[in-house]
Amino acid sequence: MPDASVARGVPPLDPQVGAAVAAAGERARAVLTPEGLTAWQERDAAARPRPTLERLRDGGRFEVTELHVPRADGVADGASVVGDGDAGGSADSGEVTLVSARPAGVREPLPLLYYLHGGGMVTGNAWSVLPRLLRTWALPLGLAVVSVEYRLAPRTRFPGAVEDCYAGLSWVFEHADALGVDARRVVVGGKSAGGGLAAALALLVRDRGGPAPAGQLLLSPMLDDRGDTFSSHQLAGHDTWDRTSNATAWQALLGDRYGAADLSPYAAPARATDLSGLPAAYVEVGSAETFRDEAVAYADAIWRAGGDAELHVWPGACHGFDTLAPDAALSQDAQEARTRWLRRVLHR
Repeated sequence: MPDASVARGVPPLDPQVGAAVAAAGERARAVLTPEGLTAWQERDAAARPRPTLERLRDGGRFEVTELHVPRADGVADGASVVGDGDAGGSADSGEVTLVSARPAGVREPLPLLYYLHGGGMVTGNAWSVLPRLLRTWALPLGLAVVSVEYRLAPRTRFPGAVEDCYAGLSWVFEHADALGVDARRVVVGGKSAGGGLAAALALLVRDRGGPAPAGQLLLSPMLDDRGDTFSSHQLAGHDTWDRTSNATAWQALLGDRYGAADLSPYAAPARATDLSGLPAAYVEVGSAETFRDEAVAYADAIWRAGGDAELHVWPGACHGFDTLAPDAALSQDAQEARTRWLRRVLHR
């Protein structure tokens, strides 16, 4: 329940989004708790099975391959391309699996969306997000997409996931020519946990002096482990991902480091004190969303540091609104805004 000291007013849901949430019932309102984490992961795995590479190729419209890239803490010493069998790159293999996809028959170097899936750092996979990414961006914008199978919590705690993402991005930059990718036009992006990872990755690349992405696409990003924003309290018990679920996910990721005063910004980007020198950012969140205030504060901190950020706060949007109500006018507006930003950033 919301904290007693916080005003009781809750922003209303957009009518179409609200109808979709009501139709989804308990599925949209389920709360993640430490005791229910294992069952939550099992349900998610069943609900989001990995599509085969053949299905992702969509009758030859796309070229899709899996790449095994060595982790910094792994034992492999090169990348390999695998076929349609089970995905490799497990937590014990010493490798990160990247799923690379591009419109078929295009030989010139393409801009790249390097995408990090959502799932609260505890669920999700690199394959299930690809059909939507390919349909909405790869074909209309002539994009290549690389989706990252990073290690999940609590089996792998921080910094495992962000280091996986860094290893994959570094490999992509080093092998851009072989991949048919234009290294000058790379955007890192993701939704929810993936948005937080994209923000952390941009910080990590800046601080390690690696090749810089052209932009960061942060959709409802999971940025702050502390859970002390107004919206975190205001939307408790109301949002589709509320402060209880969020705290459970952060605890799974951080373990004993949860709540530490000196927590790294590569774990929780809202902890960063210097947001200068970052790639252009697109930051999106809903007005009726737990992450609203931390996302707004992150965009504001980029501006204060002299950076480039485009912020959208969609009225009446909850967490995951466009997944729950993809045909809603609000979801369509959000998708159009993301696409316009991607087009601008990738053609500067």
